[in-house]
Amino acid sequence: MDISSLPIIEMAHLLEAGKLSPVELVEAHLERIDTTNETLNAFITVTREEARSAAKQAEKAIRNGEYRGALHGIPIAFKDLFNTAALRTTSGTTVMADFFPKEDATVVAKLREAGAILLGKLNMNELAFGPTGENLHYGDCLNPWNNSHLSGGSSSGSAATVAAGACAATLGTDTGGSIRIPASLCGIVGLKPTYGRVSLYGVTPLCWSMDHVGPMTRTVMDCALVLQSIAGHDPKDPTSQDRPVPNYMELLTGSGPPLRIGVPQEHVWAPLSEPVRFAVKKALQTFTDLGSSVVEISIPLLTESVEVSTTIMGAEAIASNGAILEKHGSELDPRVKERLELGKAISATDYIQAQKIRTVLVQQTRDVLQSVDILAFPTCSIAAPQRGVTEINAGDARIPVLHALTRLTRFSNLTGYPAISLPCGLSHDGLPIGLQLVGRPFEEETLLHAAYDYQEATEWHLHRPPIG
Repeated sequence: MDISSLPIIEMAHLLEAGKLSPVELVEAHLERIDTTNETLNAFITVTREEARSAAKQAEKAIRNGEYRGALHGIPIAFKDLFNTAALRTTSGTTVMADFFPKEDATVVAKLREAGAILLGKLNMNELAFGPTGENLHYGDCLNPWNNSHLSGGSSSGSAATVAAGACAATLGTDTGGSIRIPASLCGIVGLKPTYGRVSLYGVTPLCWSMDHVGPMTRTVMDCALVLQSIAGHDPKDPTSQDRPVPNYMELLTGSGPPLRIGVPQEHVWAPLSEPVRFAVKKALQTFTDLGSSVVEISIPLLTESVEVSTTIMGAEAIASNGAILEKHGSELDPRVKERLELGKAISATDYIQAQKIRTVLVQQTRDVLQSVDILAFPTCSIAAPQRGVTEINAGDARIPVLHALTRLTRFSNLTGYPAISLPCGLSHDGLPIGLQLVGRPFEEETLLHAAYDYQEATEWHLHRPPIG
């Protein structure tokens, strides 16, 4: 039995029953890191001895009847912009190579309290400002399905290591798609919760009004399990919302009325690669076969989402990172430096106008979600691009890779509504394709339920990459 590829829920059952030791589980994952990380470059820091020590403590606690729940003894890792007490947190830049936080981020503390075991800190685009997984300083993070292709980003290592079976679950951040894009390209599940559902305290900011924290796992059930542990109000985070947290696991498998699924007419279907179009259309048919109704809907300002997001992100990114640009600009990846410099040129008028359009976009989306339960469309226009490629064919159009990756994900960061990516197919050359579902604010349970139903009706989540 390959224990490192089991779903978390199965690992948990074995651990609780004493049929599997946390020590065995951690060693299996460390071995998988040893066999994959040289190729994938998913980790910036591996905490071997700390993980082994924590595994022994978990083993003793479980043996003594002090089982904390389904994450107790489970190996996890964090994108390297989550503060970890006394453990280096680089945010993917050499500027912060010697930053050792004094305390854990709230979500890190919550997962430690749940008994999860930290294996290390994960590679990412520098300062989380990019969707590809390229990093000039720590090396590019590559795709376990084909290591001549990129993993996607900015939560690159978070996706690649889960897909390769080197980590049971990870946390990423998502400002314009940075959880969902690498989840799609690496064939795993990635959830961006509602803005305010999960604390941002102790997480390096990129754009204060669009940053989100979320789980990345191999199955929808595992995603719900991790969300259960990290969701909830945090008084340390001014963006955190004080709302009840449902029992996601309990609601995941229960029966309910058939869903009404809305598919936007605007923006979604072009430019789009043909394999992505085929896979997502087939996924929509699967929902119909399951009893859901799939209807066309209209969100007119969806076509403006990329431009609006670019303006807001640029302005807020320079507000967050202006001091780094001023003091350490020469040390930054030129691509990241250029993006920050562009933010300096955005006027207050441009920013306010973008926020006005954003407000109307949210209203249009809210109105649509009164008549349908969720939205469905592709996560990305393409499967994973080859390393070093800057333009790519997407159907009849040749477009920048950055646009192909982000043009369908930015919308949910503008609205703050929850969105999930899950695997729904493979391209002609065997690279994963992601289906994106978007739900009403603070109704992650509906989104997870729909994703779970689709997952159980298909086998895409069971496919494993060659590297792993």
